[in-house]
Amino acid sequence: MSSYLYSVTNEMRRLREGRGLSQGQLAEALRVSRQTVNAIETGRYLPSLPLAFAIARFFGRRIEEIFHDDVV
Repeated sequence: MSSYLYSVTNEMRRLREGRGLSQGQLAEALRVSRQTVNAIETGRYLPSLPLAFAIARFFGRRIEEIFHDDVV
């Protein structure tokens, strides 16, 4: 059996800054804490599927355009 490690990167910080939003403003719009936004942006936390969909809807993108899974 093959073992794969996945590294997930994301475009949240770039998209948020492109809209001129603070982490707190984005957190409020998504109804999560600022710490959650920070943890997602820095790769310390993977959002649940419903939250990933909410993020994608907020930015008007597909999930795959925001979150990238890379097999290591």
